[in-house]
Amino acid sequence: MRAVDIIVKKRNGGTLTAHEIESFISRFLTDEITAYQASALLMAVFFRGMNFDETAALTRAMIASGEQFDWSNLGVGRPVDKHSTGGVGDKVSLILAPLAAACGVAVPMVSGRGLGHTGGTLDKLESIPGFNIDVPRDRFGSQLKELRVVMSGQSDNFVPADKRLYALRDVTGTIESIPLICASILSKKVASGAEALVMDVKAGSGAFMDTVDKARELAAGLIGVGKSLGRPVVALITDMHQPLGRKIGNSLEVIESIDCLRGGGPDDLRALTLELCAEMIVLAKNDSGEAALADARKRATEALDSGAAWEKFFELIAAQGGDTSYVEHPEKLDVSKETVDFGSPEDGYISSMDCRVIGNAAMVLGAGRAKVTDKIDPGVGFEMLVRLGDKVEKGAPLVRIYHRAGHGLEDCKSRLATAFGFSRSAVQSPPLIHCRLT
Repeated sequence: MRAVDIIVKKRNGGTLTAHEIESFISRFLTDEITAYQASALLMAVFFRGMNFDETAALTRAMIASGEQFDWSNLGVGRPVDKHSTGGVGDKVSLILAPLAAACGVAVPMVSGRGLGHTGGTLDKLESIPGFNIDVPRDRFGSQLKELRVVMSGQSDNFVPADKRLYALRDVTGTIESIPLICASILSKKVASGAEALVMDVKAGSGAFMDTVDKARELAAGLIGVGKSLGRPVVALITDMHQPLGRKIGNSLEVIESIDCLRGGGPDDLRALTLELCAEMIVLAKNDSGEAALADARKRATEALDSGAAWEKFFELIAAQGGDTSYVEHPEKLDVSKETVDFGSPEDGYISSMDCRVIGNAAMVLGAGRAKVTDKIDPGVGFEMLVRLGDKVEKGAPLVRIYHRAGHGLEDCKSRLATAFGFSRSAVQSPPLIHCRLT
């Protein structure tokens, strides 16, 4: 079938066959199908959508485009991974991966970098000197068997179809398509060798999906397509109306993660990590039910409080070439000594935070990327000094800004000035976890 026939079929609301989808993707990768034809199909999908079978076929075609991992012969049980749709201050993976591994779960985590207002797991890990994100396949398998955890970047041949399609989605206004989001996420997770998945789908001002209803729609898509692929998926809809934890910025978030691994850390970060870990434990055991979840929560809490998760994190950093003295003494990490506090413009209760604005304010300091080629400064960022519902007086510090010689500081302050809402009466903070979907 000609590319234009496939485009027209979807444009007219038709259902594409697996063969049509696979043919289109394979020919696009060999440049037989042009970028403008692929863009036309993406726009047709954006407006007409895809059912679960179509999305699963697209996901399979994307997986088949490159390297695939299979860990079933390692004797590590069912590998489970977690994916977050992204948020501000979301450093959960740094704590969760070693915590789940300390509970016996095999975690083959292939992560990405940050772009825009959200931070990337790889960028945070690379603030630890020497840490190597490029793990060859043979080393990946041996480390997964030995430690139960790997945190790696993506090789050039890892789901290349996703790289090419995402580049087109980014410039054609088709990023928000739920079938395309599902195929992008699941193709990478399945290719990494994960046999079950926990999805942390964020909802709020700092999330890709700004409402709980939109987050539910995405979660339902991920669960449905996951089932079509033979991968059980559990999704938690979690709140992103305020940053997660207190620290934003790469070195600062590593420090906060280490604090959590040592039994401290902010309550919200600890609670969410434990809940996600419990879900991973239950999936790894192919179990279900509230009793199984309660047992898993207890096991995860014990692993965190006993120091087992911290020891696993230390082993992970050492195994991938990181200088462990920086995790033993996180005060050695590169954090700017230049700070200034941003004061409250008025009295009242903190009624809202625009997390996207806060994330972008950190980005202009150098904590994130406006475009893929931008360099990150690991030592800049924020410490959030207030939470939703807190009562403040005019001039009271809301955010501690870590800057580098004033770079981006005035732009940062002007953005923060628009990020907070105030109320004369007390307001309630939103729940950390809105709901659980399976």
